[in-house]
Amino acid sequence: MPNPVPLSLYVHIPWCVRKCPYCDFNSHEKNAAFDENSYVDALLRDLEMEYERCRRRDLGSIFFGGGTPSLFSASAIERVIAGARRLFAFDDIEITLEANPGAFEQEKFTGFCQAGVNRLSIGVQSFNREHLKTLGRIHDEQQARQAVDTARAAGFDNINLDLMFALPGQDLAQALADIETACGFKVPHISFYQLTIEPNTVFHKHRPVLPDTDQSWEIQTQCQQRLQENGYHQYEISAYARHDKHCQHNLNYWRFGDYIGIGAGAHGKLSQPDENGALTIQRRWKARQPKQYMQMALRGDALSGRQQLESHDIVVEFLLNALRLKQGVSIDTFSSNTGLAPSELEQAVRNIDKELLLIDKDRIRTSERGYLFLNEILEQLI
Repeated sequence: MPNPVPLSLYVHIPWCVRKCPYCDFNSHEKNAAFDENSYVDALLRDLEMEYERCRRRDLGSIFFGGGTPSLFSASAIERVIAGARRLFAFDDIEITLEANPGAFEQEKFTGFCQAGVNRLSIGVQSFNREHLKTLGRIHDEQQARQAVDTARAAGFDNINLDLMFALPGQDLAQALADIETACGFKVPHISFYQLTIEPNTVFHKHRPVLPDTDQSWEIQTQCQQRLQENGYHQYEISAYARHDKHCQHNLNYWRFGDYIGIGAGAHGKLSQPDENGALTIQRRWKARQPKQYMQMALRGDALSGRQQLESHDIVVEFLLNALRLKQGVSIDTFSSNTGLAPSELEQAVRNIDKELLLIDKDRIRTSERGYLFLNEILEQLI
């Protein structure tokens, strides 16, 4: 029986020009260890090993994340896409590449478009000069404004802008100015999320003064209203789209689909039928340090660890993802992507206030009020 769970590919490019003080991703400043050709060789070998574990499945999307994937050449990105195409069946799928305004070059981005990338996610974060400096970004406000024009001139029309709010020293007027500037470009998608202080970051060690809870809430709600007024409809906690131009790759995460992760520190999730036809679900992750990852991948396997998920963990992880979607997820999707009966889902949420969480024979989702208190709902699941 064919595996019913959708499959995506995530490709991690771990290098940046400079590490931002708030970033807790597996990223490293570009230095002597940066070796584009060897890294792509390792990615392709890693992908071959992953294919052996999930052959005869189509890919639904590809996402190049980082780090700053746009540091790589168009020919390197094209090699990875071509390698995926040799192994997996796919045609007109969403292929996203993350990029920073400070790494924009017209010729390079035309090359990305020609290589098969059809969606750009641009890490603007803010259009305010002082906030960009505080965040350690390598671009200025003018480069941030020019980024969309450069992307469109290169051939891209499916563009996402990343914006952060509740920044150090940010007031409501500044946050709204960022939103108005972003909306003015009329890109299909805006990601709008709150700055959080994560462990093992410079901001955690040297904590900046952030807007308090009330200020942050006012910024969030006022900016969300402005996004709505400009035609951007919220479909996930931090995702807003015009004309239903949702990010297909992220939708697969939130619906608990499968994904291959290749690259230093990349994580994946794979479902495989056992001898009785029941789905078993395993999380997998690769060696974190780029040099070690390349050595291991070129020797044949960069796998650093794996974890088999038990039924309880599967239900909880499904809910942690699915309830981020404003419309929730169908019960059929739960069953097909987990292999579990709807009764196990119902059992997991039995003690949650029925005015906050709605479940029927077709769908599970939060109420409008429940969406405002999603963190409290999720805390009851863990």
